[in-house]
Amino acid sequence: MRRPDPPNLSESRILIVDDQQANITLLEFVLGGAGYNQLTGTTDPRDGLSLCAAMNPDLLLLDLHMPHLDGFEFLQKLGSTLVEGTFLPVLVLTADVSVETKRKALAMGADDFLSKPLDTVEVALRVKNLLEQRWLHSQLQQHNALLESKVEQRTRELALAQIEVLGRLALSAEYRDDDTGQHTARVGTLSALIASALGLDATRVMLIELAAPLHDIGKIGVPDHVLLKPGALTLAERTIMQSHTTIGAEILGRSASPLLQLAREIALCHHERWDGLGYPAGLRGELIPLSARIVNAADTFDALINSRPYKKAWSQEEALREMRAQRGRQFDPAVLDAFLSLIQRDGLRNLANRVTVDSVTEEAVDTVVTMLRSGT
Repeated sequence: MRRPDPPNLSESRILIVDDQQANITLLEFVLGGAGYNQLTGTTDPRDGLSLCAAMNPDLLLLDLHMPHLDGFEFLQKLGSTLVEGTFLPVLVLTADVSVETKRKALAMGADDFLSKPLDTVEVALRVKNLLEQRWLHSQLQQHNALLESKVEQRTRELALAQIEVLGRLALSAEYRDDDTGQHTARVGTLSALIASALGLDATRVMLIELAAPLHDIGKIGVPDHVLLKPGALTLAERTIMQSHTTIGAEILGRSASPLLQLAREIALCHHERWDGLGYPAGLRGELIPLSARIVNAADTFDALINSRPYKKAWSQEEALREMRAQRGRQFDPAVLDAFLSLIQRDGLRNLANRVTVDSVTEEAVDTVVTMLRSGT
């Protein structure tokens, strides 16, 4: 494949650092004759470093044996003057053509050599080659930046799609016994608030907010005559209803995604109780995942204050009294205290009315993008 032709390189910024003014004059004459018009020279290498920082040259012509600061010391200090990622080709000017000198200069960042006395034709050719390398490197950087931008865009699109699919999946189960379909969103929002009040880091809080709405996904597998029964359930029916936890875990299981792993954990364990009398496994205390303990409190509060086919809505005060009574029994005391602190801070009305049904925040997308990038 033929490489692209570089543009007119006459505007390339070329810096010459040589302690002999005669050499600088010769190089300016040769390069000027070749069409280059942005030439700067200095006989003091100490000034050369500041010039590099100021003019951002496209090519550096550097003598090796100079007073105050020789070429090797110059190369050693050069990196600190350049913007990170900058490719500055260095053409070394030297009468010392020993293998040791060349190896040392190459190891310190030199790209090519010109032997003194200088051959004017060779000067023009090597300068042209190095400037073309600089241009090709710039093209590659631009191409990589474009690719990274496209990958970033596609990753964000994938993250947004994942969030929206999970949200719709949660709603598909919820619509079976909640005509509004807003219970899942409220539980997600309230769970995130509790998690934050407990001091969890922002990423974990966001993942809980995204995963919590899937807590009842297993209801998809519960028959209508049980799920929508207006009265009390028989023992057999209660067993069927309780199976929504294991059904949900099966639906969400075997995923490599941390988000779905967390959703599975919540779906399986959100009806476990602090005192060990919950289901499906009868886990007790801190054996219950913290995410599930958080969702237990959020789910219970929202279920109590909203009507369902089998119950009327409780008042918020009644719900709070019942939840306080269940501290250390159904609920983790620390989780319940965090929940109650939110009510004290925000008030019942504001807390109960926080709903985010169709909104996907940038923070949520950022969290999933980070997760996708890391491959976890």
